[in-house]
Formats: sequence, C-alpha cells, structure tokens
Amino acid sequence: MSNQPMAGKHVVLGVCGGIAAYKSAALTSKLAQAGARVTVLMTPSATRFVTPLTFQALSANPVYTTPWDHAENSDPQHIAHASRADLAIVAPCTMDCLARLALGRADDVVTLVLSAIDRRSTPVLLAPAMNEIMWSQPATQRNVELLKSDGYAFIGPAEGWQACRAVGPGRMSEPESILERAIALLG
Repeated sequence: MSNQPMAGKHVVLGVCGGIAAYKSAALTSKLAQAGARVTVLMTPSATRFVTPLTFQALSANPVYTTPWDHAENSDPQHIAHASRADLAIVAPCTMDCLARLALGRADDVVTLVLSAIDRRSTPVLLAPAMNEIMWSQPATQRNVELLKSDGYAFIGPAEGWQACRAVGPGRMSEPESILERAIALLG
C-alpha cells in the first residue's frame, strides 16, 4: 500500500458529542497523512469535548459546526459537502446520532450533510461509541439494523474499558482500524 492510499479523495468526517471525540482528532490526522482532503463537521455537543480549532489545525480546512457556517458561499453548504465527498465517516457515532439517522432527521450539520449523500455511489461509514448498556438497548440495535439495510457501513464498536468505568462493547474503534476500513470502502 502506498504511503498516501487516499490521495485525491475527499472525506467528510462527522464528529458527534461523546468522549470518544478525542479519537476523532487522531483519525483526522491519519486521514490527512493518507492523502485525503478532510472536511470536519461537528455537532454542537461535540464542540464541548474537542474544539473545532483542533480539527482545523489537523485537517488544514475550515470546520463546520452549524448548517449556517459560511452561509455567504453561493452553494448550499450541505449539498456542496455531500456532492464533493468520496466517503463520509461519523466517528464517534452516538446513540442519538444513530437514532436521528434511522428516523431520517437532519437537524444538525452532520445529519444534514449525510441526508444529501447518495449512498449508492458514496459510502458512509459509522463508528458507534457509547456505554455498553446504551449499545445493547433494543432501540439501538433496531436502529443499527435499519441503517445497515439502508446502506450504511459500520465499524465496531469494539469491546473494552469505557470512560464510564464499564467494560464491554461500546468503545469506538481505533483510528487505525477506521482508516483501514475507509481505504477498503474506497476500493
């Protein structure tokens, strides 16, 4: 594999509000090192865990935190980001984000841009991260199955120690694993 297997690819990275957002900073760096142009979208709650400035520095691109960022642009932002993407990743993908995607809601910049991506030609990779009890909830499992049937790809969650001091399934997959899966999805 070349040292830049994603050269020329545009990756939209959605970051949701969970403690695993810190891993998304490392993922951003790894994507950039692999040659990808990374556009980071953050939910309002994600900005409480890691600042947009961190992602801006790692991606060398503007970071979008609301559907109204850079509204002076002539293109509708969500359509422009969606049409340029070769791949979208949501990491961490929280229980709330899974539920909103399953319902077809588009009420923040992450879900709005994802709603405009044609998953027949642009893969969307979800990396769930949540407490083991939240992951095991019947509603979460129904949402995962629905999203899989709608064409979303998944990685994880992994098992292990969680910030809440529980041990079990729910940890966000490691950035290296997400990068490997992203490269595979791009073929």
